[in-house]
Amino acid sequence: MRRAVTAAAVLTASAAVTLTPVTSSAAAPFKGANTASVQDDFNGDGYRDLAVGAPGAANGTVEEAGSVVVLYGSASSVSTTRRAVITQSTSGIPGTAEESDRFGRTVASADLDRDGYADLLVGATGEDVGGVESRGSVTVVWGGPNGLKGGANIAPPAKYGEGRTYCRFGMSIATGDMNGDGAPEVGIGSGCNVASYSGPFTRAGRATAGYLEWRENARGVVMGDVNGDGRAERFYLAGPTDGDLRGPVTLDAGAPDAEDPSANSGIELPYADGHAGKIGDINGDGYGDLVTGIALDNSHFDSPASSAHRGGEIQVLYGGTQGITAGQKPKVFHQDTAGVPGAAEWGDWFGRSLSVGDVNADGYADVLVGSPLEAVGSRAAAGTAVLLRGSAAGLTTSKAVGYTQNTAGVPGAAEAEDWFGAAVHLADLNKDGKAETVVGVPTENSDGCLWVARGSASGPVLKGSVNLCGKSAGIAVRGMNGHFGAALTSPHVES
Repeated sequence: MRRAVTAAAVLTASAAVTLTPVTSSAAAPFKGANTASVQDDFNGDGYRDLAVGAPGAANGTVEEAGSVVVLYGSASSVSTTRRAVITQSTSGIPGTAEESDRFGRTVASADLDRDGYADLLVGATGEDVGGVESRGSVTVVWGGPNGLKGGANIAPPAKYGEGRTYCRFGMSIATGDMNGDGAPEVGIGSGCNVASYSGPFTRAGRATAGYLEWRENARGVVMGDVNGDGRAERFYLAGPTDGDLRGPVTLDAGAPDAEDPSANSGIELPYADGHAGKIGDINGDGYGDLVTGIALDNSHFDSPASSAHRGGEIQVLYGGTQGITAGQKPKVFHQDTAGVPGAAEWGDWFGRSLSVGDVNADGYADVLVGSPLEAVGSRAAAGTAVLLRGSAAGLTTSKAVGYTQNTAGVPGAAEAEDWFGAAVHLADLNKDGKAETVVGVPTENSDGCLWVARGSASGPVLKGSVNLCGKSAGIAVRGMNGHFGAALTSPHVES
């Protein structure tokens, strides 16, 4: 019988050395960094901050070592002038910047040590560890009153990826408080096994507990409260499998038993699909709803099995008093759905990225969907992002809007292979109650860019919206594209 392995999460502590000093306007930590409104507040000033992955960035002469830029929020939103640039060569950050590590391929945040400041989690999916090719790594960078400083590695549990290569630990990173103690749990997906950690974490070296979830292969992990009990549920998204290209979805039921692999086995959701996902309250009923993206359609597979709708799709499962159950059937949206902007075409990657947030403060979370390979006119893979509105009836196509770099008021111009929409994010960065719209354009120019538009009662405001690009944000670029904007703290589909 295959046996489960339980292990404490071991962190390799590094010296705490300040990165870019940022003076907090708060006299004391802004408590509640694990609440939705301030989850990304790394410096405790009460404003959410924006973590941007640039996995193609160079480090000196080292190509694709990768970096993360944190743009600190303020009453005027974000800019490239208030920032921290973090690499594996930054003092206090563990590891070594090496070619093709792709540090910053994924980013997430939570207050892991419960000090009132959010901490940054960074995936480097291409990192070789212990001679194992692309085993991957996840690094924590600690928040504090002067911003981010110091770090530690989260080690996979014992026997992780045993005998395998190219596991890419850190393909997805999800956080949420599953037991109601105020300390977040962390789930880390990969191409091999899922790793689970229970908080709180200490900077000295351990999570409270951790284990290898050997029964599930999950590239995507999603966490959030879907039954209103104040505790997060966790969903595993395996990605395309031989029997299910659309990607199975499983509700986690607890840690495996070393003696009985059937104990606490996950609950399969047979009608649901997804490769990446996010939870938010779309219909304003107080329960989180699960939104998943399935970007890969039959143009990506040499298989007769059905995959996503032509061009890609998203699905919505609504939470309630019973949470999300196996009998529920999702509501499906794609670009052939009436009212969704654009047209469904093979290989568009609609649903490759998605985010959930309230752009107009009406009490209903909206959904932003990236379609980075969509053509704009004759410009292949210029990309688009589509905003669908939440309502009391759930997600709707009423007032849906699509954005490209040819949309009036959006800076720049749509060009082939820009990949506008490769990553998307909705977050209130200026504390006015309305989420900003953030769209990654990672292959624009040689460094990659980010489009940011503030929220308003009528939705994203295009006039005065800005493009922020990698070089101006402090990343280094050599022969390879820097891919600034390839990752945000909202999920994207990792291949």
